[in-house]
Amino acid sequence: MTHQPRARAIAQDLTLQCLDAGGRTVDLPTTFGYDPADPWAVWITFRGPRDAVRWAVGRDLLLQGLTDPAGEGDIQLWPSIDELGRAAVVMELRSPDGCLVTQLHTHDLYRFLTRTLAIVPAGSETIDLDELVAELAGGSRAE
Repeated sequence: MTHQPRARAIAQDLTLQCLDAGGRTVDLPTTFGYDPADPWAVWITFRGPRDAVRWAVGRDLLLQGLTDPAGEGDIQLWPSIDELGRAAVVMELRSPDGCLVTQLHTHDLYRFLTRTLAIVPAGSETIDLDELVAELAGGSRAE
């Protein structure tokens, strides 16, 4: 059995803006990543001075957040306008350790999501269960 080549994972550096305790905007460098092997998830990597933190966010949630409020619980998004009048998406992330409210330019998020949709169109997401089971079992899939 032959397999078609799998599309490559993509990544894009994006800057999120946060407000510090003094009300000043602070840039937070992140990398948004997408792997067609996990077609429903976008991984956001927050790069800190010592280590990185990764959050998985549903791609459909990010798509909805471009135009409408989206999400419940740990991750919520809604469209907004930044202080310069540009379209923005506000993203609120909650964990037991606290809450982070950020915003990013709608255009930047749209550009990244468009790249993911070119790899795996919305509604065509699938997963190879045999490959997943083999990976979870620590082996490789028999060809």
